[in-house]
Amino acid sequence: MSTENEGTEGNAVPAVPSVPPAPPVPATTPDPAAENVRDEPRDTTAAEATPPAAPAVPPATPTHVDAPRHTPTAQGTPQDHAATAHTPPHPHQPTHSPYGAAPEPPAGAASWPPPPPAVPSYAGGGAAHTPGVGNGSGGGPVWGAPSPQPGHTPSQGSGKRGAGGLIAAVAVAALVAGGIGGALGFWAADRNDNGSSGSSTTVSASDSPRDLKRPAGTVAGVAAKALPSVVTIDAQGGDGEGGTGTGFVYDKEGHILTNNHVVASAAESGELSATFSDGKKYAAEVVGRAQGYDVAVLKLKNPPAGLAPLPLGNSESVAVGDSTIAIGAPFGLSNTVTTGIISAKNRPVASGDGSSSKNSYMSALQTDASINPGNSGGPLLDATGAVIGINSAIQSTGGGLGQSQAGSIGLGFAIPINQAKNVAEQLIKTGKPVYPVIGATVSMEEKTGGAAISPEGAAGTPSVTPNGPAAKAGLKPGDVITKFNDTVIDSGPTLIGEIWTRKPGEKVTLTYERDGKTSTAEVTLGQREGDS
Repeated sequence: MSTENEGTEGNAVPAVPSVPPAPPVPATTPDPAAENVRDEPRDTTAAEATPPAAPAVPPATPTHVDAPRHTPTAQGTPQDHAATAHTPPHPHQPTHSPYGAAPEPPAGAASWPPPPPAVPSYAGGGAAHTPGVGNGSGGGPVWGAPSPQPGHTPSQGSGKRGAGGLIAAVAVAALVAGGIGGALGFWAADRNDNGSSGSSTTVSASDSPRDLKRPAGTVAGVAAKALPSVVTIDAQGGDGEGGTGTGFVYDKEGHILTNNHVVASAAESGELSATFSDGKKYAAEVVGRAQGYDVAVLKLKNPPAGLAPLPLGNSESVAVGDSTIAIGAPFGLSNTVTTGIISAKNRPVASGDGSSSKNSYMSALQTDASINPGNSGGPLLDATGAVIGINSAIQSTGGGLGQSQAGSIGLGFAIPINQAKNVAEQLIKTGKPVYPVIGATVSMEEKTGGAAISPEGAAGTPSVTPNGPAAKAGLKPGDVITKFNDTVIDSGPTLIGEIWTRKPGEKVTLTYERDGKTSTAEVTLGQREGDS
């Protein structure tokens, strides 16, 4: 796998629909208009917002009140209510109101405006069906004025009264609902106030934010402890080239661990500085760097007192699914914390920064924590706050090598801390990296079914070093290495990544194929000093 280093329209309230022409829509047929306004902020008609003026003198004894056809109330038959005039309460029957006794209505106005019907015109009940009147069973009109009954002669203006009754009933329903809501609100407020009009109904948290203590195992707790030990690195080369990356305190002597590609532009001639989370900046210099491992060690020139190194974990004990926390400066945004999990282990990664033709190889920890350009060199922490890796590369959608400003797609790769620690100790001790080798040149092609030993080495040199580890184990050009100990090898980069997780002098078992036969060989790893 090759990767890259990171270096409004509103909705109108629908108006009251006009009376549609015959034939009427059956009650059992869903109303498309109602379906279309389901997601509107309100479900009321325009009549509620602007009710028509009530007549100055309503009829004293209405003989027929048309039931509104679009205001659901309760189950029953609409014709029972529509054919019967509203009967006012008995004069001696007490009425109750949350605000005291209601005022007596004026004479002749006892039945106006009419109350909502007992049943909507589309609600089917169990009562007998009156021909010509909708009862919700599909036998009558649902929308608009009712059909006249046999022998019934509509009074003058009855054609308009159906629509007027609908609008008035909607207005009455709104007023009744408002009155109930107002009464309930008054009752609730009165109970909360306990009889006192000056009390507040708000509720305060028992603990104020400044007193809130977050446990050490939470992301906030881990971040609070780790951030003071993470630095933002500014590298400015002598030719004006530079960039921003991340590092973290490795020891109390002022050593900072980071990626090689973060400091490469300023390693020979340039300026390096490290800024802590409190904003304090310190000049730094390169102690040593390993291009193949993509690891570098800096040292603060005047380190502050009380440096707190981040604790180092054990990358070998990491399991897929473990929680991860990444800290860095993505796109220059210092002290950024992101979280995720370990997505995979031992992921073969070859990465480059575009500044040279040489790549870095690692058997990486894969994480879905958000990692972007600028996170390079920063710590990948476990749930306890221990460093398990150095964030080094991301997979971008571009698919090529080199520095890129592509953002995170959830595929980030970190150098395992066990390997990075070995490299850092060597760099602090000698200033030069030491690489374990098998003494053979392998193909970098990824579709060879393993790591194939090349016919010849660079510049015509032998592909198997004479008297080297591979030669002593009996390996020859053309052999295809398929396993490194118990790890399956599918390409040259995968083999190199696995070799570089070891130390010189270690013994490993290689499984290889030759002429269709599978064999094994024990190899004692040699070493190479410095980048070449």
